[in-house]
Amino acid sequence: MNVSLTEYEFHNGNCDRAYEFLGVTRCEKGFVFRVWAPNAREVYLTGDFNFWNVSELKMSKGPHGVWEVRSGFAREGQRYKYYIVTEDGRKIYKNDPYAFVYAPAPDKSSVVSALPDFEWNDSAYRFSKTRKNILHSPVNIYEVHLGSWKRDENGGIIPIRELAENLTEYVKRMGYTHIELMPVTEFPYEPSWGYQVTGYFAPCSRYGSPEDFMYFVDLCHKKNIGVILDWIPAHFPKDEEALYEFDGQACYEVSDPKMNEHPEWNTRIFDYAKPEVRSFLISSALFWLREYHFDGIRVDAVASMLYLDYGRKEFVPNKNGTNENLDAIDFLRILNQKAFAFDPSVMMIAEESTAFPMVTRPAFVGGLGFNFKWNMGWMNDTLRYMQTDPLYRKGIHNTLTFGFSYAYSENFILPFSHDEVVHGKKSLIEKMPGDYEGKFDELRLLAGFMFAHPGKKLSFMGNEFAQFIEWDHRKGLDWMLLDYPAHAEFRNYIRDLNRLYLKESCLWEVDFSSEGLRWISADDRDQSILAFLRENSAGEMLLCIFNFCPIVRYGYKIGLPEDTAWRIVFTSDRKKYGGAGIRLRPVVSEHVPMHGYPSRGSFILPPLSASYYKSIQ
Repeated sequence: MNVSLTEYEFHNGNCDRAYEFLGVTRCEKGFVFRVWAPNAREVYLTGDFNFWNVSELKMSKGPHGVWEVRSGFAREGQRYKYYIVTEDGRKIYKNDPYAFVYAPAPDKSSVVSALPDFEWNDSAYRFSKTRKNILHSPVNIYEVHLGSWKRDENGGIIPIRELAENLTEYVKRMGYTHIELMPVTEFPYEPSWGYQVTGYFAPCSRYGSPEDFMYFVDLCHKKNIGVILDWIPAHFPKDEEALYEFDGQACYEVSDPKMNEHPEWNTRIFDYAKPEVRSFLISSALFWLREYHFDGIRVDAVASMLYLDYGRKEFVPNKNGTNENLDAIDFLRILNQKAFAFDPSVMMIAEESTAFPMVTRPAFVGGLGFNFKWNMGWMNDTLRYMQTDPLYRKGIHNTLTFGFSYAYSENFILPFSHDEVVHGKKSLIEKMPGDYEGKFDELRLLAGFMFAHPGKKLSFMGNEFAQFIEWDHRKGLDWMLLDYPAHAEFRNYIRDLNRLYLKESCLWEVDFSSEGLRWISADDRDQSILAFLRENSAGEMLLCIFNFCPIVRYGYKIGLPEDTAWRIVFTSDRKKYGGAGIRLRPVVSEHVPMHGYPSRGSFILPPLSASYYKSIQ
């Protein structure tokens, strides 16, 4: 490693390996400690190795604010902090922003640790990943909060190494393609769910060690499961020992007090104009891709980064007099360019809730450079429709179809995430109208519609067996619900739907082009019925029909592109899933034009059902 080049890149905002220069690095006799604190008057290293003597190891300052000291007494596993004398004479203790390990709360000290020399066994998986285009591949993501998927018999958190075999086997058996981990970067405040990060290069100590996390990712790859990390570059908490006013002044955050705090979250906002802050964040993202072999990064709260007036009544506009955060936009473009330069098959996912243009278009054409974006509009509209009593759905039919009008404007992931099942929003099953059985009918229909709609898929843990209560991070999911037939049948339905999705390339191969979908009937609002075709690159078609009313429709006629017979391949109405079990026979088309097609067919549509047909060749 060329240290001088790394340091040069760090101060120019172009470094994706800053963790190899800053933090703790091995030397011939012990360790070298380096920290960026440009506004500090003095900096000392203190820890277990010098009995926390704050004056023994004074650090020397380089020309650009990087302080350095060597210690021949420091050993792996010992705790340490930086003792900083601020410009105005205050004395503060700070953790190492580049530490790979932190002591468990309430201590929170940094821990002397190099990255483990882990023996990876995923070379075949990583090579196979480069052989496919993720945009034209099945993506069905299981979103997981590690602390509450399951708990031990005493209600405690199960470490990730102990959880690994059970979780990965479950995900594989259920037919998901990826696991998305809610933030596992070190965070002290458990109710934040990991979204208030204090350690951007360290896995959370309450879940396990760096080697434990590497073991987990390696096991996922062994089972052909991709792993996505929730990552937080939009803001950071005001914990005294972390990034907050790190050297006594605004260091990592914006300096203008009018603009440096997020008004809703009471957190500090990163200053993307500072080269060292850009290098810090870019190095963090690349660290998880490079050193932990993650397959993707889901960037949280992108909308709050893009707009200077996000959540504010008053703001300081940019140099053009508008509300875009130009520095954040530049940062995101550089971040994505760096990520794809390292791994062209990486998934860079934006959680962006506005209509900001070209989020998933390359930077060289003016886009932000992500390759996926969460479709929050589709999620909100679809849930609004499904929560409406079927008697009144015809009045808001457009909320169901509107999402198709912009489905190809970005490369979308359709999310039913943790955010939709907390804070009084109710669980997915509780959102559904009707009695107990009717709620399950509605939820099966919702899932069936989601899988036919263009876009990749994401669902939060517990959704797959219809957990009734809202998610609570303090306890495990209600797995005992699977002792009840309705919940067991619903999980079987999701498992079979997941497997159908993997099998039928019509549902994923042409997700981001209008060539992958052909409308048949979009405007039957009076009967609340939709019908369309999903098509793969070879021209094979899957006919998808949805009845959003609790009334069976006999002899429902729709146009068809071929004079042939159509057989049912999947329906949410089967008795084994809890449906009515109405028998659906093959439909032979007749050569009578309808809906702009040369033929038509007469179908039976079970109540509140999603049904998929294929032509019999």
